[in-house]
Amino acid sequence: MNDTFLRACRREPTDTTPVWFMRQAGRYMAEYRAIRAHHSLLEICRQPELAAEVTLQPVNRIEVDAAILFSDLLLPLEPLGIPFDFVKGEGPAIERPVRCAADVGRLRPFEPREELEHVLLTIRLVRRELEGRVPLIGFAGAPFTLASYAIEGGASRAFALTKGLMYSEPEVWHELCELLADVVADYLLAQIEAGAQAVQLFDSWVGALSDRDYREFALPHTKRIMDAVADAGVPVIHFGTGTATLLEAMAEAGGDVVGVDWRVPLDEAWERIGADRAVQGNLDPTLLLGPVHRLLDGADAVLQQAGGRPGHIFNLGHGILPETPVEHVQALARFVHARSA
Repeated sequence: MNDTFLRACRREPTDTTPVWFMRQAGRYMAEYRAIRAHHSLLEICRQPELAAEVTLQPVNRIEVDAAILFSDLLLPLEPLGIPFDFVKGEGPAIERPVRCAADVGRLRPFEPREELEHVLLTIRLVRRELEGRVPLIGFAGAPFTLASYAIEGGASRAFALTKGLMYSEPEVWHELCELLADVVADYLLAQIEAGAQAVQLFDSWVGALSDRDYREFALPHTKRIMDAVADAGVPVIHFGTGTATLLEAMAEAGGDVVGVDWRVPLDEAWERIGADRAVQGNLDPTLLLGPVHRLLDGADAVLQQAGGRPGHIFNLGHGILPETPVEHVQALARFVHARSA
């Protein structure tokens, strides 16, 4: 098996810098658009054969060193008692947002091996189809991000309702996040049992918090998850966006690898995170929309900042955008391998 990605997670020397891309399976690929023409996002997530096919599409087209499970981080919300759907052009919409203590009180923990069995079946299918070519990464959403979706009723820019609950009823906030942390930890462990060879905890919206608020309202719950999966025997990646002010605190919360977005130079971020962690990142995904020479210059700058140190996983600072030419993604992966060899 190509284990370059796993060795980099452990900060072991590698012949080349491993590369994978967040949202490497998605709308920029014609194969994915063909499936979406007949199935909704949730239908794909709930049908293991389809989800496995989509997971494998970029592995078959692009020189990536890892596959990432095709799923959605909101999936644990429905069995908790927070049903949702996706509205075209607007993203997820929560049917009954969580806004008070009574709303939190009606939520119930669940067994992910039963309620999210389709995700685990997808993992088993992908592992069989990969035949050891590259490792498979599983993932889940972090408590702050899941809670913000549940409270706001969908995506948000200001997170006013989320922060309003945090500040005015901190005990309710912590009760909600403790429940989410326990569910997510069990869900990640179930993914590992099913065959995920690494897992990533997505805290996509945590950049909305100050360092002080992160330490009070998010860090304890993220750390609860990290502690629960620490002995599972697979690398854990801790990812967020807009986290320039939070890197030290995120490292404290845990994870073998800390994701870095494009707003901070990689070398500076690594120094702040600590030499005892691997780092992942950190090219601006919009560079993939421009001319190839500028894209590769940006990738070269990231590699130079990494300086060839063991423990760098090349990725974007966030996901591939839908309008990205697939040829640019292919060229970027080839360049990273050739330049770092």
